[in-house]
Amino acid sequence: MRLTALILMVATLAACNNATDDKTATETKETAMNTLTEEEQKAGWKLLFDGKTLNGWKMYQNKNADCWGVQDGVIYCKGSETDKSDMRADLSTEQQFENFELSIEWKIAPQGNSGIMYHVSESQPAAYMTGPEYQLIDDDNFPEPLEDWQKTAADYAMYTTTSRPTKPIGEFNETRIVVNGAKREHWLNGVKVLEFEAWTDDWNKRKAEGKWKDTPSYGTEKKGYIVLQDHGSGVWFRNVKIKEL
Repeated sequence: MRLTALILMVATLAACNNATDDKTATETKETAMNTLTEEEQKAGWKLLFDGKTLNGWKMYQNKNADCWGVQDGVIYCKGSETDKSDMRADLSTEQQFENFELSIEWKIAPQGNSGIMYHVSESQPAAYMTGPEYQLIDDDNFPEPLEDWQKTAADYAMYTTTSRPTKPIGEFNETRIVVNGAKREHWLNGVKVLEFEAWTDDWNKRKAEGKWKDTPSYGTEKKGYIVLQDHGSGVWFRNVKIKEL
């Protein structure tokens, strides 16, 4: 009986310790959201989102819009059945970037569509007319048929991915975009899913024959804003950080 009681006591203590460890890990993860580790700071990473406000961000071309906000440490764009008919606009950084590594976590509403653009100029009516776009979309449930160049992590309307290791709708995905001169990398949940080089013969051919054939401004900038797209869908972003190269 004493041995049995001792075994039960040890098991109970172990379970309590595991629960405490799990709780501590959860709290640490929550505390770490929208912050940088000491190692990241030493490596040159900077936060683009403070977790509380839209400081450092603006509406594209300073348009009037009420679709973006911050709640529970997350930037969100509220969905709208009326899409562009109300006060909507893309969300842009105030600072411009040239060569960088961008890390960002995101999730999208069912049937949703959005994107992350970079090297954006404000010279055109829409951000996508200048800046290449890392596509964000509900691949499986989008109400219209999708080409591969429209699916998650594609270089929208230009290059497709080798794979799409997305998480279920409602869960956050992690994206990394690396831009170093003409060389570009798209990462999704720790997997490099696309690598290409801008302004090559192949790139120019794709631009001339595809969606951008009548958009000469597309992809020509070598420095510009980072922009989160408002496509009328609910979309959420957190842990937005950048390291300039």
